[in-house]
Amino acid sequence: MVKKPDHIKKYKVAQCAHCQKSLRRQKVERIEKRQVFDLPKVRMEVTEHQAQVKRCSCCGKETRAEFPKEANQAVQYGMEAKSQMTYLNHEQHIPLKRTCDVFEEFYGHRPAEGTVYAAGAEVAQIIKPATETIKEHLTLLEAVIGNDETGMRIDGKLYWLQTTCTTFLTYYAYHQKRGKVAMDAINILPRFKGRVVHDDLPSYFQYDFQHALCNAHHLRVLLFLQERYPQKWIEPLIALLLKIKKKVQKVQRANQTELSERQKASYFAQYDKLIQQGLRANPPPNATSRKPGQRGRLKQRPARNLLLRLKEHKEAVLAFMLDFKVPFDNNQSERDLRMMKVKQKVSGCFRSEEGAGIFCQIRGYLSTARKNGQMALSVLRLAFMGTPYLPSFVSPLAV
Repeated sequence: MVKKPDHIKKYKVAQCAHCQKSLRRQKVERIEKRQVFDLPKVRMEVTEHQAQVKRCSCCGKETRAEFPKEANQAVQYGMEAKSQMTYLNHEQHIPLKRTCDVFEEFYGHRPAEGTVYAAGAEVAQIIKPATETIKEHLTLLEAVIGNDETGMRIDGKLYWLQTTCTTFLTYYAYHQKRGKVAMDAINILPRFKGRVVHDDLPSYFQYDFQHALCNAHHLRVLLFLQERYPQKWIEPLIALLLKIKKKVQKVQRANQTELSERQKASYFAQYDKLIQQGLRANPPPNATSRKPGQRGRLKQRPARNLLLRLKEHKEAVLAFMLDFKVPFDNNQSERDLRMMKVKQKVSGCFRSEEGAGIFCQIRGYLSTARKNGQMALSVLRLAFMGTPYLPSFVSPLAV
């Protein structure tokens, strides 16, 4: 219940419900309250702006009063309508036609699909300086970032969406290619000097930044191997990774900034021992197994492929142990990419690259706002007012 309801309806007792005696003059002993929360019926409201036009008796020329900024055409939608259209289409992934259906059902007024699209294009243009500022902040000022990619369809063709993020910031970009070509074009990773949390995609290792590998990926592969190709080293390696993770969390709760050198050396030794055990159990393919005419490298066992990566990139695998700013996995990036899959399931592919670009701008803006405790509709209103939201720790001077 709320202390100050918007409306109060009072119901009086006129007579006794048992003996029918009149109670009109009887003193009220107490008031029982019940509250009903409901929404008022909302209709589209039209405001007409009328500007006077006068002719000067001296020079004969006309002068017109200034219209407000929001009335820049003969007919247009206002900030609230455009904010809600954009919210439904980009935050809730409702397709254009169904967004128009919602407006017609709720407000008795049906906008055109092109109007909904245009509202998104308008806000994407307004927030572009803010999203570019976030991009530059991620590139130049963050010590640890996450990066991941996923496939997306544009006009029926396969493109790749990349996200670069932290706990408080999100930036999206798309490209026709996957890997280094796309990363170079997006131009975050080529300039980044800190540590990037990512999966085992080889393209990442062509850059000079420090690496941290996603151990959620490693655990999934190890669990698969345990089910399909069980070997003695697999379960202890899973247990070791989880043990180190638990130890790091415990030390962090105690406000310590790092493990002791002895602890780190012990974990490294256990790790190396298990990797060597695994490699002995999965030797390289025998050259005599090459078939007549077969060229190229011989196919290796899935377990050996994983073990070689874990050996080569040992410090990247255990980066979360060496630097407490580094997460155990890249789940933040995966969560930020998940909305793209939801979008495609609900709305299908994008019709054009322009539409995909608008979506990336708005989703990155809204994701950043939500990570910092802001409501999506509120920051869309700010954008349409010309003052897009930017977290206080991100300086506009970063661009």
